[in-house]
Amino acid sequence: MKVAIIGAGLMGHGLALVFAEGGHEVTITDAFPETLLSVKTRIAETLKQLERDGRVVDRVSPNPSLEETVANAEFILEAAPEKLELKQQLFEQIEAAAPSEAILASNTSVMPITKIMARVKSKHRAIGTHWWNPPYLVPLVEVIQTAETSADTINKTMELMKQLGKVAVHVKKDVPGFVGNRLQHAMWREAISLVENGVCDAETVDLVVKNSFGRRLAVLGPLENADLIGTDLTLDIQNQVLFDLEDSKTSSSYLEALVRDGNLGFKSNKGFKPWTDEKKSALRATVLQHLKTINKLLGSQGGNHAK
Repeated sequence: MKVAIIGAGLMGHGLALVFAEGGHEVTITDAFPETLLSVKTRIAETLKQLERDGRVVDRVSPNPSLEETVANAEFILEAAPEKLELKQQLFEQIEAAAPSEAILASNTSVMPITKIMARVKSKHRAIGTHWWNPPYLVPLVEVIQTAETSADTINKTMELMKQLGKVAVHVKKDVPGFVGNRLQHAMWREAISLVENGVCDAETVDLVVKNSFGRRLAVLGPLENADLIGTDLTLDIQNQVLFDLEDSKTSSSYLEALVRDGNLGFKSNKGFKPWTDEKKSALRATVLQHLKTINKLLGSQGGNHAK
């Protein structure tokens, strides 16, 4: 299959790697010449780090022209920055230049696909595919339909993801954050609230998660866990704790203060915790090694396909 990727940054280069490893011919573009110029080098470096076949990069062709990139594509995946107006403009250009039956997919973390595709005329072929970073190590892809996405587009996209070895899940309603980020940010909201209200510090939150239920999450999902302990016990626990959990509908004032004061995490060497270059490098290396190890333990992509 001929695949076009719009955006050659952190996610774009990883997506190109995945499709190329899957045997597809990939054309990739980016608005920033220096980013596009370096994309094959970055893919080659990642393949070397992963100890995978470096010849995969030969299937990736950078092209500065968006129109030429999508001209012959069968599957087009946008991986541009999370700016709604930018994505809408890109899909106007993509639709005008792409083959009439090409699937138009957006990789976004939280934006409703319906909004991103608002200016697309052939909405039956518009779909969301939310990949997780890094896409060559994290198995999940959320396939999000809109009210106008055709069954054929959904089926073809699901099948393509599975052929790539991904765990493809079908999100049937186009809600903000889809499934994964809604679950993740529900936990983050409570985590921030615990720190904000002086229950514990940030280090304690992370130690609790990493050394308790976090250790089970790769093999025991939350609803599996509820069934394991019993839905009756789950109900009893919820009756004792839910009333006291954070339930605000707006962002945390504690988080807003961190951002306002320039405490942006890794970007500024201080966020919820202080960070040195050594600590940042060590955490990145730990995460990478963990993902590589767990993939080896659970299979190449870490799980069974889901419909």
